[in-house]
Amino acid sequence: MTQEPTTWTVEVGEETTTALFEPVTEFPVGHTLVLAHGAGTDMSHANMGRLADLLRRIGLNVVRFNFLYKEKGKGGPDRMPKLMACYSAVIDRVRKELPTGPLFIGGHSMGGRVASMLGADGVDVDGLLFLGYPLHPSGKPEKLRDAHLSDIRQPVLCLNGTRDPLCTRELMEQVVRRLSDTFTMHWLEAADHSYKVLKRSGRTYDDVLEEIGTVAQKWVSGHVQA
Repeated sequence: MTQEPTTWTVEVGEETTTALFEPVTEFPVGHTLVLAHGAGTDMSHANMGRLADLLRRIGLNVVRFNFLYKEKGKGGPDRMPKLMACYSAVIDRVRKELPTGPLFIGGHSMGGRVASMLGADGVDVDGLLFLGYPLHPSGKPEKLRDAHLSDIRQPVLCLNGTRDPLCTRELMEQVVRRLSDTFTMHWLEAADHSYKVLKRSGRTYDDVLEEIGTVAQKWVSGHVQA
């Protein structure tokens, strides 16, 4: 049985946002990922589409959505509590629509950070996937966003590029050494925050995406009970 992508209207308190459920080709499949966008993009951004397609190819149903500020067409992100409330409402809708099967949450940049805050708060999911975790603002490595990471009890896969200005490798590796072995860090050689690479690296964006897919598929398989 196959199923086409479905658009949902999700209630977030007295407001609403849009979510897009994109099933894998053969449905139903028991693995679903809620994928959140970064601060400067939205659910329809080209990079989000590429990531969603990649994750579907490795067997994950994907649910993309807009944070409220993007749904309204506003410029800057909402404060963290409102971002978390929106993400939580989407998770609740996914649980209602897909009551069985493993559920993962994550996102690119800020989206992954919001997921990490929910994980630290004890959200009931099977794992978290961080795509370009923003450990610190660009040019401000002293302002680390790591204090809550040790509170996450679910398995985590974090994929950052070695040229990511929002995640200095040396600092991130210091953080990871303080975390439990359920936090898996994978470095993507020569990639920046958006996974783009310089021509002289000998790699392409598609090479990076292929590596992400391979690593993510192995990680998901290792954290889903048969």
